Amino acid sequence: MNEVAGRRARGGGGSARRAERTAVSLETARFITRNIPNFEILNEEALQIIEWNAETVLEEIGVNFVENPGALDLWRAAGADVKGERVHIPRGLARKLCATAPSSFTQHARNPERKVEVGGRNLVLAPVYGPPFVRDVEGGRRYATIADFQNFVKLGYMSKWLHHSGGTVCEPTDVPVNKRHLDMLLAHMVLSDKPYMGSVTEPSRAEDSVAMSKILFGNDFVDQNTVMTSLININSPLTFDGIMMGALEVYAKANQAAIISPFIVGGAMAPVTVAGTLTQVLAEVLAGVAYSQLVRPGAPVIFGAFVTSIDMNSGAPTFGTPEAAHITYGAGQLARRLNLPYRSGGSFCGSKLPDAQAAYETANSLNMALLAGVNFMLHACGWLEGGLVSSYEKFVMDADQLGTLHHLAQGVMMDTNGQAMDALREVGPGGHFLGCEHTQANFKSAFWRSDLFDYKPFETWAEEGARDTQALAAERVKKQLGDYQQPALDEGIHEALDAYVAKRKAEMPDAFV
Repeated sequence: MNEVAGRRARGGGGSARRAERTAVSLETARFITRNIPNFEILNEEALQIIEWNAETVLEEIGVNFVENPGALDLWRAAGADVKGERVHIPRGLARKLCATAPSSFTQHARNPERKVEVGGRNLVLAPVYGPPFVRDVEGGRRYATIADFQNFVKLGYMSKWLHHSGGTVCEPTDVPVNKRHLDMLLAHMVLSDKPYMGSVTEPSRAEDSVAMSKILFGNDFVDQNTVMTSLININSPLTFDGIMMGALEVYAKANQAAIISPFIVGGAMAPVTVAGTLTQVLAEVLAGVAYSQLVRPGAPVIFGAFVTSIDMNSGAPTFGTPEAAHITYGAGQLARRLNLPYRSGGSFCGSKLPDAQAAYETANSLNMALLAGVNFMLHACGWLEGGLVSSYEKFVMDADQLGTLHHLAQGVMMDTNGQAMDALREVGPGGHFLGCEHTQANFKSAFWRSDLFDYKPFETWAEEGARDTQALAAERVKKQLGDYQQPALDEGIHEALDAYVAKRKAEMPDAFV
């Protein structure tokens, strides 16, 4: 745990407690390890049917690997039936290839205390990824800039419950398309010391990600360890494009991790039924993970499932729905049967504002992901308007609520202290527990408490301006950005990163498409 405020002065009474609550702290909680069971919605018969059907899809229907002759050659050599750009994978081949992928891996951070373990019973939380717009109470909805991107990296660094800096926390549209990945990577590497994600929008940008990581960590360290995770989306249904697969090839060859993730909007890019969608998800993941292992056996990968339903009247994606929950639970079971880490869930909502709709849909999505056994949760905070917007206020609202996932995952403590028999004996019939020795020993950590919500009496709340949660969140955004202090980085490494970015930018003209 890093402290930037120095050792807090000790005092008595309410003033000491207030000082403790308001002191600047850069504590980051360790990644979650679940002590609760996963929720399993499919029985053995259902799982076997979906697995059989997925392999039938791969063999009879096949998957497209477009604009990637090298991929077709690898599949052909592995025994697949390649017809044009369509790859038909014999039953059992993809599953056999997937067996070399590790069941878990360590992603290192430049601060060794903040490395994460992806897989097993662990859950790593990372922020929103990809929105072209941002929103806050002062500026409203607008195109994102690199200054916004840097602010979100800072907020992620300041957030106790986030374990990961993420990737494209927003799309900085004021920087040329072909150069913005350099500025985004630099922000993650310099403004935070948590793990981060690499660029996937073009294979050369993945190569830049590896090269910059070698400057940050050292060539030998990157050659021998995983320091990046990347998001490789499949063009559902059943299409693997050359750009994403090219980025996957770069990362697999460098032993860097990739999330192999179908992008499913049920009813548009997959069937409307849960079982049909799970069949497609599994087929696509099997093909993608298998391909990563053709490139490099043992390359770390994550079974991804981004799933939402659709409003059949408007065509808009919907979030926090029971169908999406069913698919997320089922995909978790399928991932565990493949012995792969699992990515899904997030602070999903379709609302335009951080309002009650956003809160309901987000709570449904976050709790479902915890119970589904997710190992890597992208979009854990900041998501608004179906993923089109990164919201400053919702970022800190969600990041605060991630604390509940940590505490839910602890399960029920059944040690001597948890049983509390000493408290029951001390108080006896008709008493109260506020002053008993057990309460005094445990009150600071007994109950999770939001750092954002208002629990004050009505009169106090009214006197302080009757602020709603969005107003409180806006205040917290300002405080966290005001308290931010950049983590130390070796001056020579910083200069080398700056020089690499400047050199690469000078090598190509600006492109905004």
